[in-house]
Amino acid sequence: MVGNMPKNNAYSLPNILTYARIIAVPLVVLCFFIEGSLQSSDTARWAALAIFIIASVTDFFDGYLARIWKQTSTIGRMLDPIADKLLVSACLLLLAADQTIAGWTLWAAIIILCREILVSGLREYLAELKVSVPVSRLAKWKTTIQMVAVAFLLAGPAGDKIVPIITILGIVLLWSAALITLYTGWDYFRAGLKHVVD
Repeated sequence: MVGNMPKNNAYSLPNILTYARIIAVPLVVLCFFIEGSLQSSDTARWAALAIFIIASVTDFFDGYLARIWKQTSTIGRMLDPIADKLLVSACLLLLAADQTIAGWTLWAAIIILCREILVSGLREYLAELKVSVPVSRLAKWKTTIQMVAVAFLLAGPAGDKIVPIITILGIVLLWSAALITLYTGWDYFRAGLKHVVD
């Protein structure tokens, strides 16, 4: 039975979904470079969006299946947050290069990227001290808003041809995610600070 598979099986379905999400990162970028240079054609945007949505869905299923099938593993716990950060970071950099996000909106992307790097560093340090910092409900909402924002921005001008406010909605959601990011980032640091300071 599926539920009786080894706990640390690196090739369990939940882990394969996580690997697929990592593979999706260069595929999303490739959509914009299919002609050899940065091209944000409508086709490129819809293809990138489709891959991003599929990858985002695997983010829910890998954790859900790992829990219900009791297939949680060390490699899965390590790679799952890395896969999420790689996907979002690559998309934000791509959208900045494409100038879908520009001007002041770049600060929203910078806030999100800086927070992810700082919190990852803090988590790694606390892990060495055997201290766990649980993910808050608000942080999960932040991730959801962030993913929806990136999806809207990937559609960008192509989406605007169908619903004229797609890019604007993406930017509003990105700023919302950035503000929540600041709050949740401070929450993590406040929780970890007492372990960092001797």
